[in-house]
Amino acid sequence: MTESTLLRTRLTDLLGIRYPIVQAGMIWVSGGKLAAAVSNAGGLGLVGAGSMRPDTFREQVRKAKRLTDRPLGVNMPLFYKYSEEWVAIALEEGVDIFFMSGGSPAKYTPMLKERGCKVVQVVGTAKHARKSEAAGCDAVVAEGFEAGGHNSPEETTTMVLVPQVVDAVSIPVIAAGGIGDGRALAASLALGASGVQVGTRFAATTESSAHQAFKEAIVSAEEGQTRLLLKKVIPVRLLLNPFARQVMEAEASGASKEDLAELLGSGRARRAIHEGNLAEGEIEVGQVSGLIRDIRPAGDVIRAMLTEYEAAVKRLPAIT
Repeated sequence: MTESTLLRTRLTDLLGIRYPIVQAGMIWVSGGKLAAAVSNAGGLGLVGAGSMRPDTFREQVRKAKRLTDRPLGVNMPLFYKYSEEWVAIALEEGVDIFFMSGGSPAKYTPMLKERGCKVVQVVGTAKHARKSEAAGCDAVVAEGFEAGGHNSPEETTTMVLVPQVVDAVSIPVIAAGGIGDGRALAASLALGASGVQVGTRFAATTESSAHQAFKEAIVSAEEGQTRLLLKKVIPVRLLLNPFARQVMEAEASGASKEDLAELLGSGRARRAIHEGNLAEGEIEVGQVSGLIRDIRPAGDVIRAMLTEYEAAVKRLPAIT
């Protein structure tokens, strides 16, 4: 595809972007530099608030807005204590695209809609997608359990979840979980989605704010090296490392929720993703890590996805 090409869907029309590719709001990864790079390349970049104190969040939103004049959004987990401050800061800084997760879509959606904002809710079930639409959300992200990081306890795969959500709501659906190249983009659109949300692939980019060791762990990952763990506390997909294996052993021996919470402690994700401690931290990546073999600029990722998408569509056999 050329720079003038558009891949138009309901999502691109809704958000005013060129390509139906959204960069996930990952903790310790999705700062202003990455968000701007994705937006400049024609996708939608999101500043991920989850690992940021309010002052840092404001700084990163301002940084992103300095680096791009294209549509830009924020992602915020609603169960975090700073959610109200994040919303207020984003509005003060002129953000009008909000991706929400981990809480009721009714919490902020009515207020944001009154201010003319677009609101998207991340869901793991068709039931929650219907609730999001009823609350006034403009779109939903249907995230299958292949995804990295915090995950739905339902463990429904993307291939199964997306068509169920598409059938359940009338608003655009964004597929997430296991999306790392243009083949997955083509498959998602074939399932009825209007776009994709990409996490781990964008974590392994030059603009990602993650530690270099974390990026290299993604590139080195092989098939079958992630597990969905800590289901009694909060389900999270992790790349296998000494800490993850310790959790697996504890779960196999029948550890209680309290035991697992004590083992988890605090700051595990920061240790791996931000500080590069790959032995003791949580390496939060998706199953798609087994497909990623390089660290490249975010714009190159998007351009490659579009080329791969075109090739995938051309390979489809026609009915004769």
